[in-house]
Amino acid sequence: SSDLITGGAPLSTKKVGEHLLFSLTRNHGVRTLNEIRTEAGKHMASQRIPLVAGNWKMNFDHLEATYFVQQLAWKLRDIHFDYRHCEIALMPSFTSLRSVQVLVESDNLKIHYGAQAVSVTSQGAFTGDVSADMIAHLGCSYVIVGHSERRKYHPEDDANIVDQVRAVLAAGMQPILCVGESYEERRKGIELDFAVGQVHDVTRDLSDEEASRLIVAYEPIWAIGSGMVATPQSAQDAAKAIRDDLAETFGTHVGESVRILYGGSVSSKNAEELIGEPDVDGFLIGGAALNVDELTRICQLTMNATV
Repeated sequence: SSDLITGGAPLSTKKVGEHLLFSLTRNHGVRTLNEIRTEAGKHMASQRIPLVAGNWKMNFDHLEATYFVQQLAWKLRDIHFDYRHCEIALMPSFTSLRSVQVLVESDNLKIHYGAQAVSVTSQGAFTGDVSADMIAHLGCSYVIVGHSERRKYHPEDDANIVDQVRAVLAAGMQPILCVGESYEERRKGIELDFAVGQVHDVTRDLSDEEASRLIVAYEPIWAIGSGMVATPQSAQDAAKAIRDDLAETFGTHVGESVRILYGGSVSSKNAEELIGEPDVDGFLIGGAALNVDELTRICQLTMNATV
C-alpha cells in the first residue's frame, strides 16, 4: 500500500505538506503514514512554547501599568520562573505602551507586551486610528485581532480582520486571532464548525509562511467575563478542530506549529486542567490578568505543565 512505509533501508521519508516525516523502519517495521504523522505531531507539539497573554482591556493608566509590570516581574523572579518554558505577554491600553516599553527595556525584563487593536491603514486622515507600524516601533510583539468585544462594539467584520492580520504580520509582529461561539451557536451544537469557520475565513488567503506566524485564541463568547468556563475537553475539542483545519489548509507543519490559546474565565483554579490538554498552548486572560498574584499563579501552573 502507498500509505505504508516498510522496512529495508535504515531511514525512509515521505513528504507530507511541506516537511518530511522520517521513520526508522529497520527498528520499527511496518508503520502507516498516519502513525508517523501522529508521532511527528507529538514532537512538534513539544516544541510549542506555551503563552500566557493578559488582555487588560480598558484598565490601568500608564502609572498603574508600570507598577503592575514591576510587581509581576518581582513575583516571577521570587518563584524562579523559567521563561524558556512559558512566555508571558501583557496587552495594555495604547496610552500605556510607551511606559511599559521603557520599563521592560531599562530593566531588561523578559516579559513581552502588545496591543489590543490595530488599524488596517498605515497612515493618513483616520482620526483615532493607530497603525501597525506605530505599534511595532514601540517594541510590541503581539496584537490582538478580532476580539469579540471589538466585533460587537465597533464593529469589525471578517474582511476588516483579514486586513488587520496582514497589517500586523507586515509590521513584523504576531496577531492573536480571537474566535469563538456565542451561547446560541453552542445551544445549536455548531460551536466547532463556527469557530473553525471563523479561522478559515480569515486565514484562507494567507501564505503558508504567514499562517505559521499566527496565534489563535479560542474564546467562547459565553465564557468571557461570565465566570463560566469551557470544560478541558471542550477546549481541547475546539483547539484540535482548529489545528486540524490549519493542517488541512496549509500542511501538517503549519497546523502543528501554530499556538492555540484558550480564553474565557481562566483562573488558577482551572488553568492546570486546561493546559494539560495536548492542543491547548496557553491562555488569553482578561479579569485574572488584573490581579498580579492570580496571574503569577497561572503563569507558574502553565510553566510547571511543560517542565
